[in-house]
Amino acid sequence: MPISGTPSRAQLVDHLVRTRIAGDVATPRENNLSHYRRLANGDRHFWLGLELGDRWTDEQDVLAVMAERVGVNDDAEHRYGQDTIDPELTVAALERLALRLRKAAEDRQRVLFATGHPGGLLDVHRATAAALRAAGCEIVVIPERLQTDEGYVMQFADVAVLEHGATLWHTHSGEPMRAILTGLEREGRELPDLVVADHGWAGYAAQHGVDAAGYADCNDPALFLAEAEGTLQVAIPLDDHVVSPRHYDPMTAYLLDQAGLV
Repeated sequence: MPISGTPSRAQLVDHLVRTRIAGDVATPRENNLSHYRRLANGDRHFWLGLELGDRWTDEQDVLAVMAERVGVNDDAEHRYGQDTIDPELTVAALERLALRLRKAAEDRQRVLFATGHPGGLLDVHRATAAALRAAGCEIVVIPERLQTDEGYVMQFADVAVLEHGATLWHTHSGEPMRAILTGLEREGRELPDLVVADHGWAGYAAQHGVDAAGYADCNDPALFLAEAEGTLQVAIPLDDHVVSPRHYDPMTAYLLDQAGLV
């Protein structure tokens, strides 16, 4: 049964496991390890807008961070089958994000929202943006006519997205965020005080020196490495595209409650 209202911490943990946002997630172990290896081998597609240099060239080091911050299985010999996200780590990261959102609200900061996973996380970002606006924050309006090689950078329901062929587009690239920040600078506008996003949208913003937080799946290690290094403020581990986007509603309600935004 769906959770009505704001869940308790224990209720949220149970909900995350039941909906496979955390716990035994759909992303298979072999996919996780493949992505860790490709990041370590320098495949920039998996760097998510960050500049990792030669600091993470051993995939076992990447696995160790992912075990610590996400809760994937830490056994390097576990090569196939089920992998996990620890729901307690998900909730703890949400609570860290809530503290940063509370500060944004108290200081009435400029906040930019963006997603490379509109099929799953668009409404999480939209609801958070609406709550911050109601608290007096400025939700950054992106410049017009921005474009990357993949498509057009648009803003929909206060959330920056990539549009391609009249469709909201899934992307890992940091180029859309580069286009936004470059566009703001070109227009002589201030950069955001905070970016809340995912994928390369969060990674590029953090690399550019903007306070940033990002949601990330267990096969997207770059944001967790950036958090470990202190480049990214918060990385929240979750399955970023479960069967229904409504499954994220209790998580969003808990986040906004913890931030004092309801």
